[in-house]
Amino acid sequence: MPMKKGFDNEKYLEEQTQEIFKRVDKFNDKLYLEFGGKLLFDYHASRVLPGFDPNVKMRLLQKLKDKIDIIMCIYAGDIERKKIRADFGISYDQDAMKTIDDFKEWGMDITSVVITRYEEQPSAKAFKTKLERRGVKVYTHKFTKGYPTDVDLIVSDEGYGANPFIETSKPIVIVTGPGPGSGKLATCLSQLYHEYKNGVKAGYAKFETFPIWNLPLKHKVNIAYEAATVDLKDVNLIDHHHLEAYNEKTVNYNRDIDAFPLLRRIIEKITGKESFYKSPTDMGVNRAGSGIYDDDATQHASHHEIIRRYLRSACEYALGLIDQETVERSMLIMNNIGAKIEDRNVLVEARKASEEAEQSNKGENGIYCGAAIELMDGTIITGKNSRLMHASASLVINAVKHLAGIPDNIHLIPQNVIDAISSLNKDILKGKVVSLDLEEIMIAMSVSAITNPTAATAIKHLKDLARCEVHITHIPSPGDEVGMRKLGVHLTSDPVFSSKNLFIS
Repeated sequence: MPMKKGFDNEKYLEEQTQEIFKRVDKFNDKLYLEFGGKLLFDYHASRVLPGFDPNVKMRLLQKLKDKIDIIMCIYAGDIERKKIRADFGISYDQDAMKTIDDFKEWGMDITSVVITRYEEQPSAKAFKTKLERRGVKVYTHKFTKGYPTDVDLIVSDEGYGANPFIETSKPIVIVTGPGPGSGKLATCLSQLYHEYKNGVKAGYAKFETFPIWNLPLKHKVNIAYEAATVDLKDVNLIDHHHLEAYNEKTVNYNRDIDAFPLLRRIIEKITGKESFYKSPTDMGVNRAGSGIYDDDATQHASHHEIIRRYLRSACEYALGLIDQETVERSMLIMNNIGAKIEDRNVLVEARKASEEAEQSNKGENGIYCGAAIELMDGTIITGKNSRLMHASASLVINAVKHLAGIPDNIHLIPQNVIDAISSLNKDILKGKVVSLDLEEIMIAMSVSAITNPTAATAIKHLKDLARCEVHITHIPSPGDEVGMRKLGVHLTSDPVFSSKNLFIS
């Protein structure tokens, strides 16, 4: 069904900005504001809060840009094991460099980069050198001695004091990083320690989006957060610290709730006075709930995000990226809300397309793949693989032809162009796969558009596929995945490989 909006960005911006200034007022000298979740391109938020601008947080920072310094943290272990950011298909170190460039495009500079838990890991060392040679200021922080049990050692010159102090000059310091576990909190606390030693009475707060503290514990938006962090084993809970202090039920997640007593003791040790924070909810600046104006729309969107997350987990398991327990937990979350994968219309239609392809090619060996897209008006278009092209490529051609009103029997790409690319792949590049993937087909369409006005018209409708739901009955090839990502669709797939070969070229 067509996506219905349910989130007001302007109201959210207004209330979140006010809350940040309230925190600044509590700490006259300086505020370290840790950003939980993605600062840029928060596609999870835009999927579960329909209407949410994935870059709305950057709009907020633009309002504050004369008052902020920005520190980016990245965990050395994530660099070493080439951890991937799923939204872009790039590693965390590449994402960090992309983020630095993205900030510049928004008119802001990253003040410095901190590589956390640094032990001179080869890849982390190379990353540090690469940034420094491009003029980026880089600091390294080691694992904090005494953490998490010995507060006296943690808050000492051997603990936080062993880290170099990161020079900043503005009243608000934004501390961000690519993904969870990047060391943002430890960096904030290390800075607080140095600030107090220098006579600066700085403070700490956390910019949060999920879970949304003033939505019910079992609200699907909050459950979708659990589904998104299934590999971290995050669980939403009632913040009992907040309940005890204020007799008010609020929602937070287990890691922050469990860590709060220690965090509060560390802050009190650094500052030498009792903290006014009575709970982890107190520490968070989170007005996302104020932007929701259609709860049914957000519940519906979150229901489908939970299904997407399960399908992603199943594929990551097939690829060897996660363990069976993580997949089972993802399935349990889905089952607990009464969702099933067949709720995803495009999945059902893609599987039908695959079955039709198999039946129409009886007697021929091969793996038959289907794909389906739900356009913004609710129309579902399908595609199948063939000797000429992948199912994803067929799908996109069929979709733009439908949007442009082009009859099925009109070809957008001349046969000689397809043959030329296939020949290049097979005869020159010695590839085993001859049929064209989505990225190749889009390039072929653009070449055809030079002499074919119909192809030129169809290409203009590629942008109309953004945010549409897509399902493929096999794990996409690199060219299909990159193409779908560039189109900006919400892609899922069955955990099935498109070939029996272990290596596809």
